[in-house]
Amino acid sequence: MLDRHLPVRCQWVQGNPVLAHYHDHEWGVPEPEGRALWEKLMLDGFQAGLSWLTVLNKREAFREAFEGFDPERVACFTERDVERLLGNAGIIRSRAKIEATIGNARAFLHMQDQGEDFATFCWSMVEHRPIQNSPPVPAQTPLSAAFSKALKARGFKFAGPTIVYAWMQATGMVNDHAHDCHRRQTVAAMGQVPLISRP
Repeated sequence: MLDRHLPVRCQWVQGNPVLAHYHDHEWGVPEPEGRALWEKLMLDGFQAGLSWLTVLNKREAFREAFEGFDPERVACFTERDVERLLGNAGIIRSRAKIEATIGNARAFLHMQDQGEDFATFCWSMVEHRPIQNSPPVPAQTPLSAAFSKALKARGFKFAGPTIVYAWMQATGMVNDHAHDCHRRQTVAAMGQVPLISRP
């Protein structure tokens, strides 16, 4: 029998307590901070081909292994660090994804050196306000494809249109909570005021 006291959540939560906590506290909340946006993009890159639950269960190990996802520190990683990470059973041990994360840290810093703030760049792609989407939820969109192209032009890897769209959902650039989900209106209200001002 359905418990009427349980909140209605997006279908992908599937009653899993780890996913439910992430859904209720993080997913779709607009993220204004550049380093946090970068971290979440890196984690979405590691998810490629795997479940998001796998990444969530390993997130703290990832943060420890990647120096808190500090781009300045990660950008300095060497081949010795790559080998160290490949031996870390707490994370997803993919050489391609590890090396891409190091390269993406350098791309993040290069943007910064060129006077391009990562958060401002990201939010400019959605005109500085979250998109309030309607079902069905796509795997990618023309906007995520354009976003992916812009990221790749700046040197980012593991940033294809599907990865980018999942990241846009996670960081609140797109509100894809189901219409009957208890978080939909709360998250929508968070996006009423632009998080990042237009330059």
